[in-house]
Parts: sequence; C-alpha cells; structure tokens
Amino acid sequence: MLDYFYGGQADLFSFYRLPKALFVDPRFRGISAESKILYGLLLDRMGLSVKNDWTNDTGRVYIIFTTEEIMEALYCADNKATKLMKELEGVGLIERKRRGLGKPSLIYVKNFISESSEPRIQNRENHEELRIIKTILT
Repeated sequence: MLDYFYGGQADLFSFYRLPKALFVDPRFRGISAESKILYGLLLDRMGLSVKNDWTNDTGRVYIIFTTEEIMEALYCADNKATKLMKELEGVGLIERKRRGLGKPSLIYVKNFISESSEPRIQNRENHEELRIIKTILT
C-alpha cells in the first residue's frame, strides 16, 4: 500500500513538466496526449544538450533522442514511437535532421511560444512557462 505525502516531501522528486499551451492552444488540439508527453520529455532533454553545448552553426540547440529511447521512456513499440514523432513534426513542435550512416537524427525542439504564433490570452502561467523555457535554454 502506498503512503501519503507529508509536509515538503513532494519536493524530493523530479518531475517532467508539460506546457499548458499544448492543451489550450488550438494549434495543438489535434495531437495525442502521448505526443504531448513526449514533447515534455524532449524539453527535459534540452537541459542536457545545453550543458553539453550541442548547438549547430547558427546556435540552435539540438538533442539526440533515439527511437529506442522513446520506446523505453514511453514503454511502447517502434511504430508508436515513430507515429508520435511524426505528430510532433506535423504541428511544427520538432524538426529532425537526418544524418544517415546509421547515426541518430538531430532533433530540434521548437519553441511552442513563438513570435509568429497566433495571439492568445496571456496570463501568469503563460509568463511562467516562458520564463522556465528561457531558463532551460540559457
């Protein structure tokens, strides 16, 4: 049987964060909840890329997250992992650069809050999400 949380115990754990915009922005309504979770995992991986200074010649941060890693993280098959990545590509949340020769693709995780996005209601949570993303990327 699981025990209850007491006091500040909830702060002892690591959590993946999912941007609220993925659930409220009309641009992202057509993608599955699993794709949104995968996007959260990819955002989390961005921190490692920043630490390793994985950037291209224009300064864009990229990650390497193989299909096998997706399968392990989401406990799914190859077809499902591929489908989820295609969903994210389809709405422009990621861009993959294939390298060939059996090397994993470079994945550019795109900013879901962009200058070119449609205007939407700004609130405290949106500003907090933007602050967190800027912190991750710096």
